[in-house]
Amino acid sequence: MKPPVKPPFSSSAKPVSPVAAKRPGFPVRLEPDAGTPSATKKVAGRAHPERATGIIDSKKQVKAVVPGGVGLDSKAVRARMVQKLAAQGISDAQVLAAMGHVERHRFVDTALVNQAYEDTSLPIGLGQTISKPNVVARMLELLRQGAAGSGGKLGRVLEIGTGCGYQAAVLSELAREVYSIERLRGLHEKARENLRVFRLANVHLLFGDGMAGYAKGAPYAAIVAAAGGEAIPPAWVEQLAVGGRLVAPMHVAGGAQALVVLDKTPQGVTQTVLEAVHFVPLKSGTS
Repeated sequence: MKPPVKPPFSSSAKPVSPVAAKRPGFPVRLEPDAGTPSATKKVAGRAHPERATGIIDSKKQVKAVVPGGVGLDSKAVRARMVQKLAAQGISDAQVLAAMGHVERHRFVDTALVNQAYEDTSLPIGLGQTISKPNVVARMLELLRQGAAGSGGKLGRVLEIGTGCGYQAAVLSELAREVYSIERLRGLHEKARENLRVFRLANVHLLFGDGMAGYAKGAPYAAIVAAAGGEAIPPAWVEQLAVGGRLVAPMHVAGGAQALVVLDKTPQGVTQTVLEAVHFVPLKSGTS
């Protein structure tokens, strides 16, 4: 495996030079007290949880994991899912291609594989879910619209909430380097098992408190979160590069959740609230 390469950041603003800290070996376990997480409020009410969490890095790997077989291994199955995504408004060609390459059925329980390519969230254990394809594609398209204005690959990306590893796999095709943090040890281990066979040199899985981010890998060209809190943790904003974009669910007025896009520019930080979504609550600590 080649060591991770510090990629240049693609952004519309003048980029910030990456931190010159030595990259650690992987997989990594973050200490529970690493960083200073923001306080998390318990979310009242019942919400349908979403969990978005990563695969292909090179053309050689794409050929290895996308066989022209039958059933769920067939390219045609994923092609139909991509057609539905395009009909729902996803227009980024690179996002659609990545969604078509990654075999979603490899990230869900055996009993649910027949639903793997339906536009629905599915349970992955420990009260968490894998987000429906449309939600994954929408959030990654928003990331690219802000942090990869030239149409090229994203630079270094931080994912909060690895879950089963699906979104990290998709991100591996869209970014030069992916750091993905999971606070639940059971899911961290599941993601490692799911992704091990693909040998993705640009995906680094970490066990730790996602609310604290991962300062050793900062600054990030993009940050995406699969859990929603009362506010965007300050650590994420600090670790986002100038010219970068953050996409995450957040609680808004009335207790509802909405997708929030945060852009960091030389002039400051701007925040845009988009459509309503339903994600699991953002929590601090590990378990």
